[in-house]
Amino acid sequence: AGLTAYNHNLDTSPEHYPKVITTRTYEDRLDTIANVRDAGISVCCGGILGLGEKDTDRVGLLHVLATLPEHPESVPINALVAVEGTPLGDADADDETESDGIADVDAFDMARMIATARIVMPRTMVRLSAGRLSFSDAEQFLMFQAGANSIFNGDKLLTTDNPAFDADTSLFQKLGFVGKPAHAGPRVAPTEVTGEVEITQVKGMEQQYA
Repeated sequence: AGLTAYNHNLDTSPEHYPKVITTRTYEDRLDTIANVRDAGISVCCGGILGLGEKDTDRVGLLHVLATLPEHPESVPINALVAVEGTPLGDADADDETESDGIADVDAFDMARMIATARIVMPRTMVRLSAGRLSFSDAEQFLMFQAGANSIFNGDKLLTTDNPAFDADTSLFQKLGFVGKPAHAGPRVAPTEVTGEVEITQVKGMEQQYA
């Protein structure tokens, strides 16, 4: 019994973060992640695409995650679900703005982010997360092929809709995917077993984003 995993996203790069969130600092979030790690709890930490960020911000987020003292066990990659009545939701609904990057995320954006996360954090569970309802089965398959090996299951993610359990079961059957046992870590790749690939840990610099 007890807490085994804690989800606390960084959301975006340190540079873009103040444009989106003002209730806490980026350093606050990094401190929380460090406290979770020190408590011996598994870390789930990722980000959101579609916050008006640039490509460099997406790279910046992955750089922060990949250079933490330990890679998160789980990294969710979310596509913003713009909710009416929120600043980002209202910006998305503004017809006078041709493209401000708010909720403007396609399957290729997701696939690039997932593939890069898979390369820089090879033993991490890369989760295809919020926003899946806006992507077709074929687009989700592209994301799995890019490196996603996990999803958040259930018809609600906090306040936004998510595919129903039966829909995900049907999708996995269609794609030929078989789930791993619960609470088991990532499976070791055959190339790692044979020694063709060696996984190393990159340590983050102290006070890197203070």
